[in-house]
Amino acid sequence: MSNSNNPGLITTVVDGYFKLLKFFIAFCLLAMVILVFGNVVLRYAFNSGISISEELSRWFFVWMTFIGALIGLREHAHLGVDSFVNRLSPSGKRFCLVAAQVLMLWASWILLRGSWDQTMINIDVEAPTSGLSMAFIYGIGVFFGGNAMLIILADLYRVLSGKLADHELVMVKESEEVVHESGDAHNK
Repeated sequence: MSNSNNPGLITTVVDGYFKLLKFFIAFCLLAMVILVFGNVVLRYAFNSGISISEELSRWFFVWMTFIGALIGLREHAHLGVDSFVNRLSPSGKRFCLVAAQVLMLWASWILLRGSWDQTMINIDVEAPTSGLSMAFIYGIGVFFGGNAMLIILADLYRVLSGKLADHELVMVKESEEVVHESGDAHNK
């Protein structure tokens, strides 16, 4: 296979991976709704309940939140204040973007390392209701930290190699921009 096909293959694999993560988020949300609603119905209608429901729905919520943040990181959808950076020259914007990405890489490493330690400490600890390993709840930090570092490294490579246009050097969105963009998408 030639090198010209590899970026397309890599992009397809990465896009497929993130589409799978979006399906997993939908599954977590569906499972949470079923577990919580089912438990409410059982409690009020039959004076019983599913004890594992609260624990699993909490775990699904944690996983859904971290994976959603990961998708937001990839799509540069996190909100931020860019009023200072927008006034800088392209080289100033580039410097600020590199500095921000290095700081995010460091924070992701700290999260990855701490989560790994907690996962290993709690691997034999059972959750009170389900009996599942508590490593499942701490493991999301490992999953998030590792994936976030890969996303940030890819963005950092694009910045340092000059593959970003000047208008792409600000990777956050103000809330008004998000509202405006979503309005444009609905009008199409």
